[in-house]
Amino acid sequence: MRFKKNRASEPEINLIPFIDVLLVVLIFLMLSTTYSKITELELSLPSANSTPIKDSITPLNISITADGRFFVQGVSVGAVDNDTLVKKLREASQGLDNPVVVIGADAHATHQTVIQALQAAQQSGLQQITFATQPDSATRNNAK
Repeated sequence: MRFKKNRASEPEINLIPFIDVLLVVLIFLMLSTTYSKITELELSLPSANSTPIKDSITPLNISITADGRFFVQGVSVGAVDNDTLVKKLREASQGLDNPVVVIGADAHATHQTVIQALQAAQQSGLQQITFATQPDSATRNNAK
């Protein structure tokens, strides 16, 4: 006679709830990280050979995107008219001791938007103006 040994049944692990929780966490992470790029301002600066600005100078940054939007100190300027830009520059320069206006225009921004920023800085009473560039590729290769 053959007798069967009574084996204890092996415990089973149900993976379906575990996978559901992981998918919910994955979806949450995907949705929360896609909005982090909204706060960044991506500019493709033109290249040039220049010396960097000294650290002791207080910069007042004007950024111009390729589609013509203006940002003063990283804050978007609502309307693109000259009076609004002058007003924002005056507000941003209050309390700064002789600030240097740094215009960082995208390489594909129009000349008109750069001229508009220059005029607004002049009308705001800001005298020191410079342009932000990225190092020239030949200069970068020589520095290495």
